[in-house]
Parts: sequence; C-alpha cells; structure tokens
Amino acid sequence: MSTSPSSAVAAAETDGPSSAPIRIGALVPLSRPGWVEAGRHVLAGLELAVREVDEAGGIAGRPLELLVRDTAADPQRAERAVDELAGLGVVALAGEYHSVVARAVAARADALGLPYLCTSAVLDALTEQPTPWVARLCPAQSHSWRVYADFLLGAGHRRIAVATQPSVYWAAGIRILRECLAAHGGTVTELDTGALSPAAVCEGLVWRRATALLLLAGSPEPSVPIVRAVRGDGRLAGVLIGAPAGQPEFAQWAALLGGDGAGVPFLRYLPERLGPPGARVGAALRERLGEAPSFVAFEGYDTVTVLAEVLRSHGTDRAGIAAAWPHVAVEGSRGRIRFSRAPGGAVWQWAWPPVQVVDRDPAAPGRFRVLHGGR
Repeated sequence: MSTSPSSAVAAAETDGPSSAPIRIGALVPLSRPGWVEAGRHVLAGLELAVREVDEAGGIAGRPLELLVRDTAADPQRAERAVDELAGLGVVALAGEYHSVVARAVAARADALGLPYLCTSAVLDALTEQPTPWVARLCPAQSHSWRVYADFLLGAGHRRIAVATQPSVYWAAGIRILRECLAAHGGTVTELDTGALSPAAVCEGLVWRRATALLLLAGSPEPSVPIVRAVRGDGRLAGVLIGAPAGQPEFAQWAALLGGDGAGVPFLRYLPERLGPPGARVGAALRERLGEAPSFVAFEGYDTVTVLAEVLRSHGTDRAGIAAAWPHVAVEGSRGRIRFSRAPGGAVWQWAWPPVQVVDRDPAAPGRFRVLHGGR
C-alpha cells in the first residue's frame, strides 16, 4: 500500500472505522558501530508482540505495523528517522538501545508531539526538560547502577578501577559509582582505553592495587582484549572483572571469550524466576532468535504490550496516547507495568523493573547465576 505522508497522518490520528494498519515506528541499532546484537534482540521482542497482537485480532480489528529504522548508534541518523516516521503517520515511537541515541529521539519526539516509549536506554537525563510525550520501560541508570554498587560493596570491593571510553553514558555511570562508593570509603580510578593498551590497563590495576575492574567500554572492542589480558596476568588472579552495562549477556561474549568471559557480573533486568507469561514469551523469543533471549528482547516485547494496551484503551490519537502514560496498568512478561513521574523527573518511568546482578557460571558459561537483586 502506498500512502502519502499527509493522508497517513490523517489515518493514524483518526479513531473512525478503518482496516488500515496502525503504524508504530521502531528504532534499533542494526548496523555498526551500533550494538547490533542488542538491536536484533530488541527487534525480535517488538516483532513477536506485534505478531501476537495481530493474531488476536489487532486493535479494534486494525493490525499493528512496525516501520523499522536502523539508527546505527548515530543520534543524527535517528533524528532523521523520527522526522521520516512522523511524516509516515506513526502513532508512536518505540525502541532504541543506546542512551545517546535515545536522548536524541526523545528530544525530537517531544518537539514534534509524538509519543515515544523508550525500550532499553537508561541514561537519567533522557530529556532536558519535563515532557508528557516520553515514557521509559528500563530503569534509570542512577537506580540500577546503585544496585550494582551495593553488590560491589557487599562483596568487599572498595578500590575500583574502570576501563572507560568517552561517552555521556559512561561518564554518568562513573559518577554514580563514585558517589555510592565514596560514602563507604571506596574509590573509583579511571583507566582510559583510548590511551592505554590492555597490557597497560593490567599495569594500572597492579599499581593501584584495585580489587575490581569494571568495563565501561564497548564490546567486543576494547572490552574483550582487556578481559583476555587480565585473565592471563597471574598478578591479577584475585581481581573481579565486572560489566554493569551488560556486555556478557549476549552470545557473542561467550563465543569470543569462552571460560574467560564467565564470572563477570553484569546488570540484567529480569526477575529471578519468570512467571507463566514470561516463560511463554521466553520460549517464543528463543524460537525466533535461535538462541537464548536476552533481557533486551523481553524489553522489546513489553514495549509493544504497553503500546497495544494504550491503543485499545485510549485510541490512536497521539495526544491521547501521551495522556495515557499515568493510567497504564498492564501485565508484561516481567511483571505488572505502571508509570509514574518522580519529583524532578523528566519522563514517565516504570519504577521499577526487576534488577539483578548476574554472571555466567564458570562451571558452565552457558548458564547464568543471580548474585544480587534489587528493585
């Protein structure tokens, strides 16, 4: 079906009888330098939920249709995609994994008056000013990374080093960790991966007598070579390697590192045990992906679940969708989802999804162990 942008917008914002699809714009990183594996999992969750909605009769007889755009982790490319999708008549935007990209999407959606449900980007400052148009499913970074800091402190770690790259996201994470650890006499030292080789990172750990190294950097580069170097350095046998951003969640990590990639704690946004709805969704995602689904795939699924419920209860008018955020109460794959706005908060937030600190079991790297939990 070929539809002009103007007629598409009219159709999308009209609640009258129609068999035309209800369009949702999906923004995901599907090419480098984006985290392609994460983008693929987000998209699998989005697509599975759309298929289930359509098989159940759609929204008042109208099917959902995803219009997918690859952001490639590029904020400017994402902004152009938002403009294009708005012109094509989408009633809402969904998705994105990279925080700096999601922030650009949120700003543009706010300017256009287009509802945006952020799937997987945790940066607290998703928008500069409060907006009624943006809601978020994943936890804010200040919440989940404090859970991770609690785990470190509980495990006796006070001298922390971070292997980092320049990024608003990584810088925010360092601030959170530093504040949490400083309150208990801990320290956080930065090791710049742009200036230091993996061998030099090892030397820095020895010199600073760090008990833990956190990978606040991309994967596979430079994180994988750093893990190999640390694991191969006998002086650092007792050093914990951690990755709060979740690099070890994905199959590529295990494929590249094998046993060296086990025992690296990371943040995962799943309950310790999935209920019947989550177990069913997990099985369907596994079939769709051909591998174990990450928590990111569940986030994608829950995003469409929320939007479908809003469309059923509040219609397809964009302003009506945005007004519905505080009234959402829907059972997702990981628990009941409701949105609220904390004092000073700029977006509507599910507070909170389940948060775990997990690692791959050294005895069986394909199996995950829950080390610490929070909410």
